[in-house]
Amino acid sequence: MKKWTVRFLSLLVFNIVVLLVIGFLTPAHVGWSALWAAVVLTAISIWIKPAVQNWFRTMAAKSANQRTKAGEKLIEFLLAFALAFLVWIATVLLSGVTIGGGFFGAFWGYVLPPVILLIGWAIYDAIDDRVEAHAGALYDKASGGRSATATDASAPAIPQNPEASGAGRRELDDGLTDEQRRMLDELGKG
Repeated sequence: MKKWTVRFLSLLVFNIVVLLVIGFLTPAHVGWSALWAAVVLTAISIWIKPAVQNWFRTMAAKSANQRTKAGEKLIEFLLAFALAFLVWIATVLLSGVTIGGGFFGAFWGYVLPPVILLIGWAIYDAIDDRVEAHAGALYDKASGGRSATATDASAPAIPQNPEASGAGRRELDDGLTDEQRRMLDELGKG
């Protein structure tokens, strides 16, 4: 429960900032609606966006062997933009955010915010572990709970196995276990 609360609240604060940037740089009128729009955007980002993203990827994977690497990158960008566009439309429809400025204002009010959302998602993906760790520490401090990094002095020390820690370091480097690495080596020899 704590993990989801921390994730939701940290993404909520980040989305408020992104929505205020959208309101400042585009014809979208965000204002005080940024608070509710951030709740909507956060809920969509956590629970709906991954399912739609997987659906888009599954559809694109069917024809992936017919595209070049540049074509594949273009399709990935277009799918990400389409996803951001759908998330923006849902946010506008479910919150008090309005798009103004006539025809050109409406056009830019629907095209620029998904680009800003994409940039925001990229930034959040780069910093989310640190943000969630800091938010988790604040949550622990506020709730009076113990931090995950706190150690109990009465707990027995865990003996260190140099062979296991070396295997663990190798696994962290490439994500493979020793058995998976051995199987890949055998495939390369055969």
